Amino acid sequence: GGMVPVLPGLYVGGAESCSSPEVLSAAGVVAVLTVDAEEPPAVPGVQSMHVRARDEPGADLLSRLDECAAFLGAARAGGGAALVRCHAGVSRSVAVVAAYLMKTQGLGWEQALAAVRAAKPDAAMGCAVDTSSVLYKRYRLEMLSERFSEPQDLPREVFAVDPTTLCQTSNTEVLYRCRKCRRALFRSSSILSHTEGIGPTAFAHKRITDSARLSGNGQEKCTSYFIEPVQWMEPALLGVMEGQLLCPKCTSKLGSFSWRGDQCSCGRWVTPAFQIHKSRVDEVRTLPVGNCQTAKT
Repeated sequence: GGMVPVLPGLYVGGAESCSSPEVLSAAGVVAVLTVDAEEPPAVPGVQSMHVRARDEPGADLLSRLDECAAFLGAARAGGGAALVRCHAGVSRSVAVVAAYLMKTQGLGWEQALAAVRAAKPDAAMGCAVDTSSVLYKRYRLEMLSERFSEPQDLPREVFAVDPTTLCQTSNTEVLYRCRKCRRALFRSSSILSHTEGIGPTAFAHKRITDSARLSGNGQEKCTSYFIEPVQWMEPALLGVMEGQLLCPKCTSKLGSFSWRGDQCSCGRWVTPAFQIHKSRVDEVRTLPVGNCQTAKT
């Protein structure tokens, strides 16, 4: 339950880590972030932040991570130290510290968790991160877009497995193929949905494109899929901030990407944007054969 240093100026601990103001002061702790169901008593002379979360799988930490990172960063930037604590100091606090390392150190989730466990071997992560969640995938990509000016090396976990090598185990998944050569490109689980924008009025600052005009006549507003990067995209993404996405088999243009973001035809700005035009792909519903089917190229 005591404080354990993870980085210079960053500690993780349990309920007992705040029992002694003298210990906090000696460690230079000027800010305490508590992730627990109940808000703890204030510690004199120490800034505090409380994230209400129970130690259960459904606990929502993701929506508060940016706020947590800003709080911890401000404390450390001022020359002080910050403590992240929860009841046992092995799950919720560990998740927040690992997410902070992802955001500030450019680590993947497993790397960040390993770094915390190296300092605190009893880190149990009772609240596991759902890495298949659309919210998690979007957050991970947003963090990368903030860190990289020209991405030279991207964590492997950022890329979805190429569907030409992925066995399908669910008949609810939809496969998307190149309309020209039929090469499998991505699955429905890679689509990162977004809240629909306000339509043509979002383009008032520039000439309204043909795709934007569609929003006013009852047709489909979003004319592209915004997806997570897929393994076949990696050569095109490294070293540049934006560019075209071409089919890896026939090289026909599928869409574009931009780490700075791009505007959907519905008016919503998406950052970063990996955009595949719906007119360039076909949906294919495939049934599993022997509980495993490999897409054909």
